[in-house]
Amino acid sequence: MKGVHFLLTLAVLALASSIASASDPSPLQDFCVAVDDPHKALFVNGKFCKNPMLAKAEDFFFPGLNVPRDTHNPVGSNVTQLNVDKIRGLNTLGITLVRIDYAPYGQNPPHTHPRGSEILVVVQGTLYVGFVSSNQDGNRLFTKVLKEGDVFVFPLGMIHFQFNPEHAPAVALAGLSSQNAGTITIANSVFGSNPAINPDVLAKAFQVDKNVIDKLQKQFWYDNDN
Repeated sequence: MKGVHFLLTLAVLALASSIASASDPSPLQDFCVAVDDPHKALFVNGKFCKNPMLAKAEDFFFPGLNVPRDTHNPVGSNVTQLNVDKIRGLNTLGITLVRIDYAPYGQNPPHTHPRGSEILVVVQGTLYVGFVSSNQDGNRLFTKVLKEGDVFVFPLGMIHFQFNPEHAPAVALAGLSSQNAGTITIANSVFGSNPAINPDVLAKAFQVDKNVIDKLQKQFWYDNDN
């Protein structure tokens, strides 16, 4: 009888384990509000698929990634994301390609990708790059100075950055593990939200005078993603 109870316990644990390991598919957009009317619905990745018989080569093509981008802006960088919005054939493929141009002493400010890990390779110049681990890991900073041909990985969701420390332009290419990885630039989101976050909240969070927060919220926060 004890053997039967033991086997039954194992079976229940196995079933519970299989249920616990199941999960929803990763979201491919910031949010997906449920609707009951199918005429008002979108697929969870926000894109419909065209009839495969109507697909053409242009659906899988983007020209001119070799052309330098304009970096004359407050942060000194220009991010060209070839995601599903730029190459429609990427839909459901789970990848994005990025070109990042850096002016001398320009940077790609601290940001995070909520839906994708990133692998970056320097193709011109020098970059100082890094990411910060989670609170649970003690917010450790991982940094490296990269030369041409060097590669660095930014794990999913980690706040990371790139900075060009040289008096010459730099260029990097990056791959993201999502067709729409999303970008949250930390300063833009915190100080440039719409509507603005209550300055009392931010003053307490950053342990600074409220006047500092007021000044930061009045500043123009540039979005370098294209």
